[in-house]
Amino acid sequence: MVRFENVGLRYGIGPEVLRDLSFQIDPHSFQFLTGPSGAGKTSLLRLLFLTLKPTRGLVTIFNHDIATLSKDSLATLRRRIGVVFQDFRLLDHMTTYENVALPFRVMGKDESSYRGEVTELLSWVGLGERMGSLPPVLSGGEKQRAAIARAVIARPQLLLADEPTGNVDPNLAQRLLRLFVELNKSGTTVVIATHDIALMDQYDARRLVLHEGRLHVYD
Repeated sequence: MVRFENVGLRYGIGPEVLRDLSFQIDPHSFQFLTGPSGAGKTSLLRLLFLTLKPTRGLVTIFNHDIATLSKDSLATLRRRIGVVFQDFRLLDHMTTYENVALPFRVMGKDESSYRGEVTELLSWVGLGERMGSLPPVLSGGEKQRAAIARAVIARPQLLLADEPTGNVDPNLAQRLLRLFVELNKSGTTVVIATHDIALMDQYDARRLVLHEGRLHVYD
């Protein structure tokens, strides 16, 4: 599903923030991405989400070399990827329900075909009573849960989550991780960026560890 060969990334004329990355992510796999602050995790996620292209080396996603794709082609591939950003990126003029249903609306689906699914997921993540609320009145943890629900609702082929449990209590963190595990069992490839070593230790999952711009893989 994803292949990196000798990938390097720099911003402008500065030093490389990612160096000589060579690895692959197989379909239906589950992995954690970790490393100290400043190691390059967010930059790697941006490459995976197709909002950055490498300075050098080869990145292929869904068997496409991203360096050769047009903006329209990248946008089309991006629809196959679910992503949870640290800053949530909810649309403030849309209700919680409308934000979570957005992937279906982009696909052109009729609301009657997904209303029940969106409502059920929002209830499961504890937002059943906040479906009509706008993001500005939600707490940080509620926004986090809404962002996760939006990322997983359409069952993407690849899910990228940047610190998805950073704003919730430990019990809810466990519940959200179970959601990711179940999504993975149904066929979605999952990459979760986290600093939470205790959380990772509870799962027998592959670890991609970034340190000073270089990647070490522990299967």
